[in-house]
Formats: sequence, structure tokens, C-alpha cells
Amino acid sequence: MAPILVLYHSRSGSVQALAEEIADSIEAQGSDVWLRCICDDGAHPQVNKQELIDCAALAFGTPTRFGMMAFQAKSFWEQSSDIWLKGQLIDKPACVFTSSSSMHGGNETTLLHLSIPLLHHGMLLVGVPYDVPALNATTTGGAPYGASHVSGLDNNSQLSNDEKQICQALGRRLVNLARKLND
Repeated sequence: MAPILVLYHSRSGSVQALAEEIADSIEAQGSDVWLRCICDDGAHPQVNKQELIDCAALAFGTPTRFGMMAFQAKSFWEQSSDIWLKGQLIDKPACVFTSSSSMHGGNETTLLHLSIPLLHHGMLLVGVPYDVPALNATTTGGAPYGASHVSGLDNNSQLSNDEKQICQALGRRLVNLARKLND
């Protein structure tokens, strides 16, 4: 199976922490991972379109900006029309993740907003089911729509145990679906 692409934009490190936790989960399942940034200002290499086309699945995340994705991510998808016209992402599994500074900072709406370009590309969305105990227990981040983190006003990028467990579960589901679709 081709590698799974974990693609993100992070400003203060919280979304990067989520991306790395999801990537660790994917690797723990024995799958290869491409951990990439949308922009060239991240801690990991910048993604290229061929990696997006060639990946077996996609985990995609950005910080929350007024309940929407960061403009860098929006710009990235706005430049993907050539891939969309050729249908090169159709039926690839995908999941989303985000971070905000407050519990009511728009995480859930951002997760839904992140899903829109993926659905337009024909991708298959993977969420977090309620059989993941951390989803019911969390007092920080996490939603059925994807993984999230609440950094607080001090921009703490340290994930809570519940947030880590939700990332791990999301990574496992993404790998499992990618394997089923690639068999």
C-alpha cells in the first residue's frame, strides 16, 4: 500500500502535535507515512501535488480561524483544480484535525469546513466513533468529526491524554479503511 499522507499547517505547534500523533498511530499500524506541511515554513517538508495524488489516504489539518480553515490551507485546495478535474483523489479515505485556543473557538465547525474540499474531490471521510472512550471523556479537544486540541490562551501545544487517544483512534481507522480499499 502507498504511504498515508498527513498534511498540515501549524502556526503555534498545536496542529503539528496533532499531525505527529496521528502519524505515530499510522506507523504503529505498520503503514508508511508522509508527514508534510502545506507551506514551506513548517517543521516537515512541504507537500507536492504528486504526493497528494499518490498517497493511499489523507489526514488533513489546520488551525481554526473563525470556525474555518487557515487561509494557507484554503489556498492549497484552491490550487488543486487540476487534480479535481482528473478525479485523482476519488475514493481515497481522509480524516481531518484542528486546534483552537478556546473550547468554543470553532473546532467543530472547522472540522466540517476542512471536510468540504475533500468531499468535492470525492474522498471518503473517516470520523471518530463513540466507541472511542476518550471521545466521551474529553474535557479538551475531540469530536466525532475529527481530532482537535484546545491550546488555551497560552498556546500550549501539549496534547491531553484524551486528545492523544482520539488521534490514535483516528489514525487506526484511516489505516484500516485504506487497507480495505487497497486489497
